[in-house]
Amino acid sequence: MPKLISIVVPVYNEANNIVPFLTRIHEVFSCLDYDFKIIFCNDGSEDDTLYQIRRLAEVDECVDFISFSRNFGQQKAIRAGMEHATGDCVICMDGDLQHPPELIPQMIDKWEQGYDVVYTIRKENKEIGFLKNLTSKMFYKIMNYMSDLNLNYGEADFRLLSSRVAELINSFPEKNLYYRAIVKWVGFRQVGIEYFPDIRRSGKSKYNYRTMTILAIEGITSFSIKPLTFATYLGLLISTLSLLYIPYIVFSLYNNHPISGWASVIFSVALFGGLILFMLGIIGVYLGKMYMQQKGRPTYIVEETSLVWKKQLY
Repeated sequence: MPKLISIVVPVYNEANNIVPFLTRIHEVFSCLDYDFKIIFCNDGSEDDTLYQIRRLAEVDECVDFISFSRNFGQQKAIRAGMEHATGDCVICMDGDLQHPPELIPQMIDKWEQGYDVVYTIRKENKEIGFLKNLTSKMFYKIMNYMSDLNLNYGEADFRLLSSRVAELINSFPEKNLYYRAIVKWVGFRQVGIEYFPDIRRSGKSKYNYRTMTILAIEGITSFSIKPLTFATYLGLLISTLSLLYIPYIVFSLYNNHPISGWASVIFSVALFGGLILFMLGIIGVYLGKMYMQQKGRPTYIVEETSLVWKKQLY
């Protein structure tokens, strides 16, 4: 009996890409001796994405879907799909066709060789612009330094996980999993495959600078307490430097020299006030993550699905 490959596809406003995506998946698997099942995870799309998926699920037994009650975010959509994937391995990929389905046979071949994780590395795309490439490189460098992980520049959310790795990650109780880093953190045998992203067929990218910043903060604070250590050292440094100002004050008072400098006082107050707020913000991020975790709310809410569902809250 052929092995089953589960394909988890988070989608948000990708109505025009659903049919072409499924067509290319069928073309790829027509040359492979594997069965496959696609789980589209509709993350609260506002266009006809759900209609397109629902229509395909009615006529194609290889298609299932999960539709959220609102937009919960890509990482939550990936989690929903992974938690309900039943294949011998799970492939996560975007539905905008920038992750080429033609790479799947190579990923499966690596899995058959004994690798538990086959991740992909996106080659630099000059079309996305110098600034976005620069900020992307900075993110990976900061992430690796802060978290002690070894993320490759360009490592994408296009990956294959063996069933044992997928089950292990699904068992984690964390509410906000950052899959790109958590997959690296769990270890096991891993191998990377380089690829050039295809041109987006339709629609617009959902990753703007605001989204990337939020994702970066989420990733760093989920895998490291170095920002807290940095805030501690910064506070000690400022306190030490401030002590050096005391001899100058004593000397000025002893020699009846007026201590002038209204501008410097205002500057110092503004500088140190900003640094204090910055350090409080770092602490607040960690406290906020603990607060949200302890509230115990579901990670996502399912409004409609083609799967056999036991409960609506997760």
